[in-house]
Amino acid sequence: MGSSDSDDLFEVIGPDGSADPALDPGLPQGTLLAMLRAMRRIRAIDARMMMLQRQGRVSFYGECRGQEATPVAFAFATELTDWIFPALREGAIMLVRGFGLDSYLAQVYGNDLDELRGRQMPSHYASRSVAQVSWSSCIGTQVPHAVGAAWAAKLRGDRTVTVGFMGDGATSEADFHVAMNFAAVYRAPCVLCCQNNHWSISVPSDRQTASSTFAKKAVAYGMPGIRVNGNDVLALFRVASEAVERARSGGGPTFIEAFTYRMGAHSSSDDPSRYRDQRDVDEWARRDPVAVFERYLTAKGLWDAERGAALGAELDAEVLEAVRRVESHGPPAVLTMFDDVYAERPWHLEEQRQQIQNEDQRGEDG
Repeated sequence: MGSSDSDDLFEVIGPDGSADPALDPGLPQGTLLAMLRAMRRIRAIDARMMMLQRQGRVSFYGECRGQEATPVAFAFATELTDWIFPALREGAIMLVRGFGLDSYLAQVYGNDLDELRGRQMPSHYASRSVAQVSWSSCIGTQVPHAVGAAWAAKLRGDRTVTVGFMGDGATSEADFHVAMNFAAVYRAPCVLCCQNNHWSISVPSDRQTASSTFAKKAVAYGMPGIRVNGNDVLALFRVASEAVERARSGGGPTFIEAFTYRMGAHSSSDDPSRYRDQRDVDEWARRDPVAVFERYLTAKGLWDAERGAALGAELDAEVLEAVRRVESHGPPAVLTMFDDVYAERPWHLEEQRQQIQNEDQRGEDG
């Protein structure tokens, strides 16, 4: 699967759930079921959080519906020491890596359970504990960050690989060119993945490029470009695994186009009915990555409707209980504004911190 494949669409599972045995990565049953649970868990979280946003209990949310296969595949294809630089729809890689659900949801609320202390916009997840960096709402900025971190790892002699995600709209940004060019010239140990979900908010992907595919862009930069079915978690896993191993072994970067579709709105602030045809949505719904993978597992005798219903009830209860716990927390303490500003707090911030602390103490003493 090299640069010559950039016009082809690599896939393992067909829409009916059948798989090509020559391409199937042959993952253990436990791994397959864990992948499905992770995909279903993301969807359960998204449904609950979008509901809460409509109720006014959170201010903003960006769901991943229809694109769950990519974050799950990459989470399983990378090591815990590989750094993730997500865009809007890959935050849940943290959950697959073991990050706590309560802290994950707290980031959307920005309360005192949020590891980021309420300083980031909702759906901008990050944690050093699972090697994931927050993305920026400025489109595409995380891509050169991923390449720079990969270059640093190479200079240090680490075996770390970085993964930088972007949407199709980010390929129109200058940061995309800078990242692709630098990564290829210096053979940075990274994987760059574009989730081509057909829409950059309301701008269709055919307004972003005149190339037949986004993967083809990699050829001019001098790296492999692979176009993969973004609704096929096994195809994504195989392509991602091979790209990660190539980067780790010194083979340089790979660019992956995950060809998928954004089933929901761009975010809770968007109304997609104003700019896209519902018939397209209905057509892509038949290729739903969760349903396709369930059909694959059913054909292998690992899944059925009863297990699906039980898992759905379990995940709904898990998310609901987590929301209740998170909503019991208040805002971050005022004094936390002085944390994480510098590695060592300078004298003027220490004085300001002490002043606020003294005022609070006087207020408590009456």
